[in-house]
Amino acid sequence: MPILLLFLFLLFLQPSSAQSTYNIQFPQQNRDQICQRCTQAFARKPNEVKFSIQVDDNNTIYFEVTDKNWFNEVFKNSGDGLALDLVSKERYGCLEILLDVGQIRGELLPPVYAQELRKTLRPYGKDRFRARLGKVPAAYQGKQIEFNMLFLKDKNLCRYQTIYNLAAYRWDLLDMGMYLDSVTYLPKTIARADEEAYTMRYKTLTFTIPFEKNKSTYSPEDIKPMYDSLRLTDFNITRINIRGYSSVEGNLERNLELQQGRAKSIVDALQSFQQPAIVTEVSSAENWVEFLTDIEGGSFEYLKDLSKNAVKGKLTGETAAELEPLLSRHRKAVVKLDLERKDPYKDQSVEDLVGMFNNALNENSLSEAERLQQSIFEKLKNKEADPSTLNQMRIPQQVEYLAFLNRRSGMRYLLDERYLLIAFNELEALEKLAPDDKRVKYNLAALRLKLWRYSVQPVDESKLRSDIAQLNNFGIDPGLVERMLVNFNIVKSEFLMRKRDYQGKDKAVDYIYSHYQKVPLTDVEYLSLSQYLAYYANTDKAVQVIQDRVKRIDVDEDLLFYYLNLTLVDKELTGEDSYRTIMLNAINLNKERYCELFNAPADGGVTFQLLENDYLRDTYCENCVSE
Repeated sequence: MPILLLFLFLLFLQPSSAQSTYNIQFPQQNRDQICQRCTQAFARKPNEVKFSIQVDDNNTIYFEVTDKNWFNEVFKNSGDGLALDLVSKERYGCLEILLDVGQIRGELLPPVYAQELRKTLRPYGKDRFRARLGKVPAAYQGKQIEFNMLFLKDKNLCRYQTIYNLAAYRWDLLDMGMYLDSVTYLPKTIARADEEAYTMRYKTLTFTIPFEKNKSTYSPEDIKPMYDSLRLTDFNITRINIRGYSSVEGNLERNLELQQGRAKSIVDALQSFQQPAIVTEVSSAENWVEFLTDIEGGSFEYLKDLSKNAVKGKLTGETAAELEPLLSRHRKAVVKLDLERKDPYKDQSVEDLVGMFNNALNENSLSEAERLQQSIFEKLKNKEADPSTLNQMRIPQQVEYLAFLNRRSGMRYLLDERYLLIAFNELEALEKLAPDDKRVKYNLAALRLKLWRYSVQPVDESKLRSDIAQLNNFGIDPGLVERMLVNFNIVKSEFLMRKRDYQGKDKAVDYIYSHYQKVPLTDVEYLSLSQYLAYYANTDKAVQVIQDRVKRIDVDEDLLFYYLNLTLVDKELTGEDSYRTIMLNAINLNKERYCELFNAPADGGVTFQLLENDYLRDTYCENCVSE
């Protein structure tokens, strides 16, 4: 179920004279006194308490809330109730829009009062409750509709609330990996090639190739210097993702066609250097992001206020020539390569490799045994064998074979989290062999943290935190230690949340927010961390965590759209010039997905009532509505 975040929208709306008010009073004077109980109830509501409107398959409308006690406080007396303002997307259009300021936006539905609300309140799912509000009128069934809420005290409107849908992504702990010869992560998206302390078996490299004007192809000779500089002789490229960008002047279709050709020629050139086929993903767009950023503060800044078509009309003749030094920087490809180390034993069966590994250990050929163990791991990662294969590796339980034992236990966990306890017990035995080995210490701390999170076995919270902090004394990179401490507080906040210890949970969240910048993160992890903060009702912090990342042209698509989900309801922010740049970046990445943000929550959008905002409506109409 998507998470619904609620924002106060308007307080003093009046109904149109043409529709019934159902005896609801709309106080203008003495409102503070009349609505005191309502105001206090919302002031006392913990941020973690969520409420929303839901409609089932039978068109029955429900008020849904996560805290029964707060529900009873809001709807306490007989005159306390809830009415709905039913709004249809038909209200909004690009040629005209029916915005009657000061009126209820749609059709006011009959209020439901406390006695009936409490009577129909029932548990629904996990930690949720539902009270019945009525049926969707027949005239609106099958249409895009939304419901704004009118909270009533003694039949007086005291709060008018609009719901915004915040799409939910999976979030998890920051990836800690396992310390094998270095810290190793199986998910390729976690790899960072520019940090030696985080050497990966799998690597992802990101770089930029500039495009020359009117040049549409690249040959192997063009790409060879770049290929050599990346030192790819020990690796094969398994996947290429290319985002090609053209400068914004000229015909859109021609620009995109040119970029597709350029990107394909890069793939073909790279493929010529290796035999294994490369999986490719190619996309193309005009580089409005950097164009709008680069003209800021200069003599061409006025172009930022024009539509895209109007800008193209200006970028001809002398203007285009004058801007060419700037435009030339915008023609490029952002290339991401997923790499896999070349395996000299690739054609050997797993059974043969295990036998060769055991023989190499018997003969004390440790370097050969290490290469064979890595090859076995590669086949396990590629699911060419079952993780039980690890049990066939006969490694003596002696300190001189500690590295082999540690790698086997770490890989056992990386391949399948269900082996968590087995791997942990193996590492505890290794710690007795080598009490000061940093790899074993790191892995034990990481797995103990997982045991605590999943409540697999009792864990001393204070000792665990101390063990993590002491990793600094064993030569573990401080960034890795800080990453683990952030995770410690994520787990701690989960337990405190379950106890409804909101104050303690907030302290844990404050630690996370004040320390995450000390940890190098991928876009995937920024998204996970932002989602975590929003989940625990820290929306402002969730925005702050990712706001700088979304201004980059190579930003992850999910991260960018999550930022838009969080911020589209902020009128002040969306009015800034920089916000248009971010929106155009989203349109370049996935225009259809951007346009869907302006659907009703039930249809995957944030809310179509965002179209009340002139700026957002102009952008929507320019990019999402066919003429």
